[in-house]
Amino acid sequence: MEKLKGLILSGGAGTRLRPITHTSAKQLVPVANKPVLFYGIEALVEAGVTEVGIVIAPETGDEIREAVGDGSALGASITYIPQAEPLGLAHAVLTAEEFLGEDPFVMYLGDNLLRDGITGLVEAFRRNEPDALILLTQVLEPEHYGVAELDGERIVRLVEKPADPPSDLALVGVYMFKPVVFEAARSIEPSARGELEITDTIQKLIDTGHTVEQHRVKGWWKDTGQLADMLEANRLVLEDIEPRVDGEAIDCKIEGRVVIEEGATLERCTVRGPAVIGAGSRLVDSYIGPYSAIAPGCEVIGSEVEHSILLAGASVSHLPSRMEASLLGRNVRILRAEGLPKTLRMLVGDRSEITLA
Repeated sequence: MEKLKGLILSGGAGTRLRPITHTSAKQLVPVANKPVLFYGIEALVEAGVTEVGIVIAPETGDEIREAVGDGSALGASITYIPQAEPLGLAHAVLTAEEFLGEDPFVMYLGDNLLRDGITGLVEAFRRNEPDALILLTQVLEPEHYGVAELDGERIVRLVEKPADPPSDLALVGVYMFKPVVFEAARSIEPSARGELEITDTIQKLIDTGHTVEQHRVKGWWKDTGQLADMLEANRLVLEDIEPRVDGEAIDCKIEGRVVIEEGATLERCTVRGPAVIGAGSRLVDSYIGPYSAIAPGCEVIGSEVEHSILLAGASVSHLPSRMEASLLGRNVRILRAEGLPKTLRMLVGDRSEITLA
């Protein structure tokens, strides 16, 4: 098996991360100041897969094109594949058939993160040459995932979000296929939610006698579709950063693994790592706690921030209490006005959640 292509799915509305995803693709929300999608592209390139197609939706396609470009900055050659409607993962595979041709391929869900990448998976696929290879991991709530039922090490059955899961082994969002998958995807019917499910497609391969193997994930895996997962992924990635201070820190206390990018300025701040401060950000008289990612161009004045993600241009000023476990969108401003009466005045997007403690 010589040539191997990559297919990254970057459609989907990202409803679970609203209101952030009302104005931005969920795959571009940053973890440790890097878009989630970039981690997937880098994982493919690291595994030797450089010819990559990205399936994009009409609503967010232009933004993804602008962020990724031709892929050369990440070591990849990118082809964009528009998908008119989000009709399921198997539908996305069929949409990409012309790009994929007769080549085997890796399919990677663009909002997934795997700590140790996919090199081992690719090597196993090249070595054994099955018709399909899926990645599995143990989860606490398998009813929320596609789940595999095994007989020993052999996959017997796959079930999508089962009420009574046959195991605790969930399908991670990385799959490897030979071109026989197209025939299987064309032969299935839409599920109850009106989508062509990849689990049904793989089940069809099993039922028709094709070779479907499984590979266990090593290290952590995160589907970053919800705020809690996003913050947890941010925490996990920050655990591995190498400290460096390229910006300016005046009268500051820097503790632990902290990255301060060039052009960032900090005055009279305490920063406890792991944390990252983006280029051009300005922090004054503030505390930045562990597991915080401050994107480029942010401002934090007289405030405390911990275990949070601030997107580009966000501003936090003179908060009366610590902000934690939060995700602020681009150019969001949170400030406390001085004087009386003390009131709350807010302009908040759809489906936002604000907790005052």
